[in-house]
Amino acid sequence: MPRAPLFEMHAGLGKENAYATLAGSIQSGVLILCDHASKALPAAYGSLGLHPAQLERHIAWDIGAAGVAESLAGMLGAPAVLTCWSRLLIDCNRGLDDPTLIMRLSDGAIVPGNRSLTHGERAHRIATYYEPYHSEICSHADAALAAGEPPVLVSIHSYTPCWKGTMRPWHCGILWDKDPRLADVLLQGLRQDRDLVAGDNEPYSGRLRGDCLWQHGIQRGLAHAIIEIRQDLIEHSHGQRDWASRIAEILTAALAHRETRRHLQTVKFHGSHTV
Repeated sequence: MPRAPLFEMHAGLGKENAYATLAGSIQSGVLILCDHASKALPAAYGSLGLHPAQLERHIAWDIGAAGVAESLAGMLGAPAVLTCWSRLLIDCNRGLDDPTLIMRLSDGAIVPGNRSLTHGERAHRIATYYEPYHSEICSHADAALAAGEPPVLVSIHSYTPCWKGTMRPWHCGILWDKDPRLADVLLQGLRQDRDLVAGDNEPYSGRLRGDCLWQHGIQRGLAHAIIEIRQDLIEHSHGQRDWASRIAEILTAALAHRETRRHLQTVKFHGSHTV
């Protein structure tokens, strides 16, 4: 079974444990995010009416993603912000107007605790578990910008090896929308390994209005990308460390190159930019 994320032992930093932070230096030039870090649910919600085995599945969390995020933060000396609760409670990688913000049905599993959601309960989950996570990301970004070190946003996710009976050929995917700066760097670095299949906006598209990086990357003009890694490759700690090391090597080289760092740290808004 995948190990419990280490960050859960240090949770409690956010409102009702909405998020956990890992300390790091603004000078690292990177802010690491993990929107689906945990399968846990607050005690008051029980299992949302699901059989406990369902909470081990990808519908509840991104298996292995928290371990990669933790390892990557340590290798880069970068700060990280991770969610503390399952995406079934509320999905912090969705916009507030997205119908999948709180899922009633996920990959064939009906979620009884979400079926009769009241407006009051929806507002409570947003205020208690969603907004504090995004406010913490804003705080880190604001501090880095104030210090003259616009952060590169790296969001760690994972996906199932097989979907609807079809094996996915990619080992990882880089997701992006209007700003390809970081995606280009990551794809170029990953494709140096000829045995590695890295998808460009595969197996999902990064063009999701309102998602986490739309809010904190596109709207702020910060370079950003989602790194999706196949779950069987990061199910265990050694795979998590290996992938963190691979990503850290690419980011370290890019940020050590003066012109590349300047390019990545330029604040851009839909084609116009300020330095």
